[in-house]
Amino acid sequence: MSEIKVIVAGPRGKMGSEALKMIEKQPALSLSACIDRKHEGRKVSDIDGLPPFDAVIYTDAEACLRQVDADVLIDLTTPENGYKHTKLALENGVRPVVGTTGFTREQLDELMQLSEEKKTGAVIAPNFAIGAVLMMQFAKWAAKHFPDVEIIEKHHDQKLDAPSGTAVKTAELIKEMREPHHQGHTDEKETLEGARGADVEGMKIHSMRLPGLVAHQEVIFGGLGETLTVKHDSIHRESFMSGVKLATEKVMDLDVLVYGLEYLLD
Repeated sequence: MSEIKVIVAGPRGKMGSEALKMIEKQPALSLSACIDRKHEGRKVSDIDGLPPFDAVIYTDAEACLRQVDADVLIDLTTPENGYKHTKLALENGVRPVVGTTGFTREQLDELMQLSEEKKTGAVIAPNFAIGAVLMMQFAKWAAKHFPDVEIIEKHHDQKLDAPSGTAVKTAELIKEMREPHHQGHTDEKETLEGARGADVEGMKIHSMRLPGLVAHQEVIFGGLGETLTVKHDSIHRESFMSGVKLATEKVMDLDVLVYGLEYLLD
């Protein structure tokens, strides 16, 4: 495999800095540039705590994607910036690999259409942890036999969107196997608004935000006389990097946008 040239957006963030460490360890990957809110024109090696790359930092994403020779953009920032960077990358022939959640259905549809028009591959994944992807697939399979289900997702207190993209994606997968129906007592009433969580065709999603958490999810199924829990925990952000590496390699062979890491697994 020839060397894949990468731009990383958000290098000083917790996820972005992990992506830089991953690239540093992979001989098939090289860092071409970074996109950041600060440090225009400085080298990555000039920033405390970041690996010793000579790649230059750009504060103007459009200029970076237009001027730098790169194959892939890795974006692990925020929903707003992730959408903007993905669109700019596709317009400039750079393949985006995006772990930012919170895109609207309209934004995803727009980006899918743009990817197809440009014949430029892209990967957007609500979760890049391989275990989390398997958890979602196990939950989809279980829903065929246990149609009553609730999702509890727990994340660090700096996460901007709720519910998480992983929880939304899990619900979408479960919907494929489950007929919409009300869960709980027909006369159930919330004495505090929101106590039963968000409602997706009758299934409930509950979001927790606390310091000390990273990314965790339980999918709890109920049946006659039994319950089944499918659970995944990311205890360190390094857990996402195997999926980021996989997507960075696989996107080179794509000419459309793929939403979900599960479509890249063998």
